[in-house]
Amino acid sequence: MKRIEALEKKREILGQEIAANLDLLIGSVCRSPSMSGHSLTTKVQGKTVSLYVRKSLVGRAQAMTERHRKVQDLLGQLSRVNWELLQAQGE
Repeated sequence: MKRIEALEKKREILGQEIAANLDLLIGSVCRSPSMSGHSLTTKVQGKTVSLYVRKSLVGRAQAMTERHRKVQDLLGQLSRVNWELLQAQGE
């Protein structure tokens, strides 16, 4: 039972970390040489879409895209913990 309790605790911690990082944007902030400003580039239904990012918001937008990568990593960890928990409960 101790293994299951430890896995459930880990799952709870990961859930809290994910919830704390929901201020995110999917995509990447880049500066095109042909454009004067920055843009957020992402895929929408298989097509690349670029949205203009005002100069004053570039730092915040970059932090939000980094948070998206962090949440992706946390979701991977959560999936592994859930898999281990599923296996432990089946024993």
